[in-house]
Amino acid sequence: MSTIDHVVAAALERSGLPDWMPEGEGKWSLPIAFLPEGAGWVELMRLRPGVRVGLHRHSGEVHALNLQGSRRLNTGQVVGPGGYVFEPAGNTDWWQAQGAEDLIVHVVVKGAVEYLGPHRSVTARITTEDRIFDYRQYCSAMGIPARDLQLPDDGAAMGTGADDESLR
Repeated sequence: MSTIDHVVAAALERSGLPDWMPEGEGKWSLPIAFLPEGAGWVELMRLRPGVRVGLHRHSGEVHALNLQGSRRLNTGQVVGPGGYVFEPAGNTDWWQAQGAEDLIVHVVVKGAVEYLGPHRSVTARITTEDRIFDYRQYCSAMGIPARDLQLPDDGAAMGTGADDESLR
């Protein structure tokens, strides 16, 4: 089993999900944690090659680490495996998965994500509460209990939810 397979297996175990949550054609996510007080979320995001994340703006900062595959940013920069991208609050961008394999990115999103349409009008806004709702709704549809992925306010580490030995 490859390192990325271990990472995905751990994220699946932590979330209690049997598979990635579909989010649209060629796009999936795996929630890892929800930050205290609705401050953001941590997830793995997976896209098929050629799938584009449309124009969007972040109200808070974003940290993204490519674990597998490549993506081309709207600046033309290509970010490959192991590449890290920091997006400050207010950043507006789009990007696209490219290459022969699925892109898997570990992201920490603070604040909300606003998808933009013509004249940069907001067409959709995604908050921590929306991500929690999506996770719980998917668990319900799958007939499995949703786990508490909310990080504690004290910043204490959390295990997979099933086996805290994973932290030792």
